[in-house]
Amino acid sequence: MLARSGVFLLWLMHFLPFRAIVAIGNGLGFLLYLLAAERRRVGTINLKLCFPEMSDEARKKLVRDHFKLFGRGIIERSILWWSSAGRINSLIRLEGVEHFEAIKDKPAILLTPHFVGMDVGGQWIAQQTNTVCMYANQKNLYLTDLLLKKRARFRNQRLYSRQQGLRPILKGMRAGMPFIYPPDQDQGVKDGAFIPFFGVPAATMSSVPRIAQMTGAKVVPCITRLLPGGEGYVLTFYPAWENYPSGDDLADTRRMNEFIEDRVREMPEQYFWLHKRFKTRPEGEAKFY
Repeated sequence: MLARSGVFLLWLMHFLPFRAIVAIGNGLGFLLYLLAAERRRVGTINLKLCFPEMSDEARKKLVRDHFKLFGRGIIERSILWWSSAGRINSLIRLEGVEHFEAIKDKPAILLTPHFVGMDVGGQWIAQQTNTVCMYANQKNLYLTDLLLKKRARFRNQRLYSRQQGLRPILKGMRAGMPFIYPPDQDQGVKDGAFIPFFGVPAATMSSVPRIAQMTGAKVVPCITRLLPGGEGYVLTFYPAWENYPSGDDLADTRRMNEFIEDRVREMPEQYFWLHKRFKTRPEGEAKFY
């Protein structure tokens, strides 16, 4: 009942002007910052690991700023889920779209690290081409069904749970559907290795080079930046990586992490710091959280 009530309120918000939606999102984010002590602690630990040179006061401000943008990401789903394609597109400025056009109907990996605006980019891409992607089941079945429905509201999007594995993903890619893939969270080291992320060994999946090798896919990163106030978003596509995969999965995965690091440095407040990125530790190493 609580989930349905929250979704109803979210639906009502999509009728509001965009600036009002942004203000509500900022307010929600600040409230979460005050109430979500455990996530605030996780974010602070992550920043201390990744930016040890930063002062405690600067880290505190960065966590607070991130919570506000995280709140925006939640509330602005009201637009992504219920507004028209025209309204969504009117808020997005594109950069490097030629890199997307070059691969949109071919086997490709659209690398989408966990920045707060990633769903905005995903909805724009879904208007342009059919894609495949993975999803994580929510604890609430109603929310899982809603997320699947709203992520697939444009064209023919194929969404598969992590439990279904890579086989349906590879099948879709070989049929010319780009794979929207955010591979930068801690899923253990069963399908990966400990690769430095800001100098800290982080459990990182090595699936990007392996999938590229199996399908002949190009890897094209895409990042969405939330702009202040009512200015909307910037969706940037980067050139397809050359000489990738190289045949060395560890080196290729390190290259991926280094690319994400560079983007994080450009807008650190927009990276998803509330996830326990360094939860899995090498054997014998103390836990951070």
